[in-house]
Amino acid sequence: MQIGIVGLPNSGKTTIFNALTRGEAETTAYASGTMEVHTAVVDVPDERVDKLSEIFRPRRTIYAKVQYNDIGGVTKGIGSSGGMSGQLLNRMSQNDALLLVIRAFENELVPHPEGSVDPVRDVEIVQTEFLLSDMSLMDNRLKRIEERLKKGGDPKERATYREEKELLLRLQAVLEEEKPLRGIELSPEEEKTLRAFGLLTLKPLLIVVNAGDEGYDLPDELAALNDQPETAVMVLQGKVEMELSQMDPDEAAEFLDAFGIEEPGLNRVIKKSYELLGLQSFFTVGEDEVRAWTVRKGATALEAAAAIHTDLARGFIRAEVVHYEDLMACDGSMAEARKRGLLRLEGKEYVVQDGDIVHIRFNV
Repeated sequence: MQIGIVGLPNSGKTTIFNALTRGEAETTAYASGTMEVHTAVVDVPDERVDKLSEIFRPRRTIYAKVQYNDIGGVTKGIGSSGGMSGQLLNRMSQNDALLLVIRAFENELVPHPEGSVDPVRDVEIVQTEFLLSDMSLMDNRLKRIEERLKKGGDPKERATYREEKELLLRLQAVLEEEKPLRGIELSPEEEKTLRAFGLLTLKPLLIVVNAGDEGYDLPDELAALNDQPETAVMVLQGKVEMELSQMDPDEAAEFLDAFGIEEPGLNRVIKKSYELLGLQSFFTVGEDEVRAWTVRKGATALEAAAAIHTDLARGFIRAEVVHYEDLMACDGSMAEARKRGLLRLEGKEYVVQDGDIVHIRFNV
């Protein structure tokens, strides 16, 4: 899973990046004007993995991973006049979701590009730039399709272009109503067609309001965005979270308590990101390895097998499955889970649940 961190200049994107990745990327009070991207892969915190490792004492423990990409700032007007630059759009479109950092902290030493701190306005600015970028891409593609259709050619190829044109006109109508494309129902074939377009309003969006030490209460205008498809809003105290991420566990626990923070921002951001992307974790366990795997919600046992290794999917026979909670109810004993009928055999069409512990039987 890749998440791109974007936002207006001086919104604290890199501070949030450091908080989420325990990184030490330089934060500055000015926009560099370069296309520098900071990247880090971090473990997905999961107490279930910790507990399973205590039980099975494997040689190694592997958590699910998430990659954060701290991308250059989005400036007002960047989406118009032909759309965003190819380099910026390419960097953003490579991500599975976008994390939009919105500034809610005051700091005279860090000027806001719009002259004042106004989170509601800033969300509207960036959303508009995403919308304009998508409209520009759509217009350019439709023009190219029209040119191809005028030239005649292979009937099968023309039929493909006509189908694409129909899809783009349907989406264009949504954009012209100034609505994002998130939540639009698309067939697997349509999703495949659009994959290479880099449509920004099609990507799940997590808005992180970067608050100062005093915190921030979401106004109704921002809280309402939680009701939009594949969109969520949350508040993080970026600077506090960055300091927290670089402490040892004991010191961090005291820090969390002092600031009244229930859990680190990294945990909350990942949980919300998984929810937006429709992802879940299942586990494999044994003496060699305890490991968390990420699949989409609704994935079958066959798809879970493929996530582990293509050979397991190719030679799939059955999946042995027990849910994490059921195993814990048996004090971590697989033998007891089997005795109680909680460890069961499932076929390739079984729908994997979050927290399932899976062992694939296969023959290649």
